[in-house]
Amino acid sequence: MSLDDSGTLPTPQPATRQDPVLSAGMDIAMKWGEVLGPEKLEIALKALEPQLKRDHLTLMKRLDMQREAAERADTAAAAAAEREAHERAAAAERAARDRQEQLRHSRHMAGLVVGAVVAIAMLGAGVYVAQEAWWLATLLCGPSLLALAKIFVLRRSDPDDMKFVSNTARTSTNSASQAQPPAP
Repeated sequence: MSLDDSGTLPTPQPATRQDPVLSAGMDIAMKWGEVLGPEKLEIALKALEPQLKRDHLTLMKRLDMQREAAERADTAAAAAAEREAHERAAAAERAARDRQEQLRHSRHMAGLVVGAVVAIAMLGAGVYVAQEAWWLATLLCGPSLLALAKIFVLRRSDPDDMKFVSNTARTSTNSASQAQPPAP
């Protein structure tokens, strides 16, 4: 710039397609140029430049901190969603396990009740038929009663059970037949 044209600044162009922020900045720069003059304006801009750099660095730090906070929030939200999904899966598994336990308990109790009813029925029938058919009474009240109770209550039957029942039934009928008086 020369000294003769330093006092005049170019006239602003009409801002038909310019950004409003840029045109406002240009208006401010034009006013400063008119008030201060070119030398003082240059000194003011040089003094303003470090402040603008500091403001820019502060703004960048703030944006970085906001981005990190958003990332931490996203990570925390993802971890919370994963924990919630894991807790729902664990709750569903516990509910299924509890339901199976209830069904197992119901079957066990039903076996106990049926075993008790069968045992009482066999004992009652054995006492009832003892006068007329002693051999049937020994079969109903003997080891077969114990074998059926074991099947219903313990839910198992060993192969030796049937051998034991047949041997014991044979022994009890033999001993009962010897103790019976002959029919008149």
